[in-house]
Amino acid sequence: MPVFAYRGRTAAGTVAGEIEAGNRLAAVAQLRARGIVATALEERRARAPRAAPVLKGKVKDRDLAIYTRQFSTMVDAGLPIAQCLAILSEQSESRVLRTVTANIAREVEAGASLADAFRKYPRTFDDLFVNMIQVGESGGVLDVVLQRLSGYIEKAASLKRKVKSAMVYPLTIIAVAILVIIFMMTFVIPTFAQMFASMGAQLPLPTRIVLWMSAFTRRYILLIVLAMAAFVWALRRYYRTEHGSQVIDAFMLRVPILGALVRKVAVARFTRTLGTLIASGVPILESLRITARSAGNRVVEKAVLQARAAVTAGRTLAEPLRQSPVFPPMVVHMISVGENTGALDQMLAKIADFYDDEVDAAVSALTALLEPLMIVFLGVVVGGIVVAMYLPIFRMVTLIR
Repeated sequence: MPVFAYRGRTAAGTVAGEIEAGNRLAAVAQLRARGIVATALEERRARAPRAAPVLKGKVKDRDLAIYTRQFSTMVDAGLPIAQCLAILSEQSESRVLRTVTANIAREVEAGASLADAFRKYPRTFDDLFVNMIQVGESGGVLDVVLQRLSGYIEKAASLKRKVKSAMVYPLTIIAVAILVIIFMMTFVIPTFAQMFASMGAQLPLPTRIVLWMSAFTRRYILLIVLAMAAFVWALRRYYRTEHGSQVIDAFMLRVPILGALVRKVAVARFTRTLGTLIASGVPILESLRITARSAGNRVVEKAVLQARAAVTAGRTLAEPLRQSPVFPPMVVHMISVGENTGALDQMLAKIADFYDDEVDAAVSALTALLEPLMIVFLGVVVGGIVVAMYLPIFRMVTLIR
């Protein structure tokens, strides 16, 4: 807010100082409330807002959902906002939430709006959270909005867990396979190499290849590890660029089997987020902006931003979405029906529930398919190494017979 330098009179004499107020009349009213009659008032440059402290640590979705639901219950029970925040700052399981909520409580008691106080902590509360708080605060339905927000956070966290469960199994198997191969190449194969060297016979080609790989691994193991780490680092840096994220996200959508899962997750997240925002009273353009930022996929984000531009120009939401390869025809048709009937938020919620079930089925199918593939992969790799090592022994036994 603007800062006013003032001079005035009180019962004790002349005083001077500075005061923050929205305008000149508000500054005069605040001074009068203090018993000061202003004789001079000059507006100065607004004081720079104090930066909110950056807190380390991440808030879990579960903690945030519980926090939001408890907040909703206390507001619905009629407790003052400051008292609700004080209680939340004491009982939350997350240290970050406790600290942030205590700071927010102090700012609200000092006169700041609830949404402005939450907006100072973007690492903890995203745009969706803050905008819904603002709508609930201005509309007097903060308890309803908080309840809807907690339900959204819980369902979004459930969707994230499903995707993680689909990825954990194959990544674990691949990591174990790599560790087993490195162990065999470093400690097991050299023993066979010494034994074969003492034989002095010509070894089969598969055995020579495995022995060469073992010698290469033992000699350059540090370089191999560094090269793998450098590749992962470079890939992550490339993904952070605009072009890299577009390329990788588009590739993920085209991967067989996995691409279908990514597409269903994107549609479920898009419809759940947009439906929750619209149902809470957030304007459609702001809802589309927030939905695009929380899409989690640059291809989907680009499609949503194009849809936002089309809505700004007066077109419907379904029309630009129909041109995107991400959204299936059924989804676009249901969105069109929701727009025509004025029940877009309800239609989006139905689509989100349907695609949550679709994600469940896709995760189960992916797990069922990957399990035999991983077993075959491990069998071929480890079994191939074992067979290559025993080929000379089999040949030697044949010669002895």
